[in-house]
Amino acid sequence: MRGGYFDLHYLAGSKAGARLGLIIAKRLARRAVQRNLLKRIAREAFRHARPGLPAVDLVLRLTKSPGSLLDSGSRRNWRTDIEQLLARLPR
Repeated sequence: MRGGYFDLHYLAGSKAGARLGLIIAKRLARRAVQRNLLKRIAREAFRHARPGLPAVDLVLRLTKSPGSLLDSGSRRNWRTDIEQLLARLPR
């Protein structure tokens, strides 16, 4: 599934519940601070959504340069994009 900034790949069949893998490419998010922030936001969104998710393995991949760290609106957009992708998963 494609979102504004991320792609979400999933594979059914995990017996341990939903699991998350992250791919934040250095060519899209050049600074380590930005990559770490994106990972932190993704993990937090996943943690909140996990009880309602099916037993799947997920890979969240950054596909578009995220822009500025200083803008709180962009952080909200990243989180919203991730939450919308997780909500679209087949139950």
